[in-house]
Amino acid sequence: MHPVILFDGICNLCNGAVQFTIKRDSKNIFRFASLQSEYAAEKIAPFNIAPENLDSFILLEEGKVYQRSTAALRVAKKLNGLWPLLYSFIIVPRFIRDAVYNYIAKNRYKWFGKQESCWVPTTDLKEKFLD
Repeated sequence: MHPVILFDGICNLCNGAVQFTIKRDSKNIFRFASLQSEYAAEKIAPFNIAPENLDSFILLEEGKVYQRSTAALRVAKKLNGLWPLLYSFIIVPRFIRDAVYNYIAKNRYKWFGKQESCWVPTTDLKEKFLD
């Protein structure tokens, strides 16, 4: 089963992060779905995560859910190149990592903008998206 990244589909920063991940995922590990999708709502419901909570980056992996900085670091760990070195930041206490994450998430639309609708992947990438 592929790990699934759930992301804010209208956020330019989030869409950029997805495209960044796809380019560095040569082993074709990850699948993706927007947090606005029915797929995401169904998958996060058992974890008591509100579907309207669109300010989180969520990784579903092996029956577990990871959010915010922990999710991002776990994704980086599986990318090509030197990106797995970022996983060493996992030793920083989560409340500190997530404080930085939350600050960026709070300002992401102001800094990076947003789209009117969710990003639509190209035909070549369609197989990686679950919604």
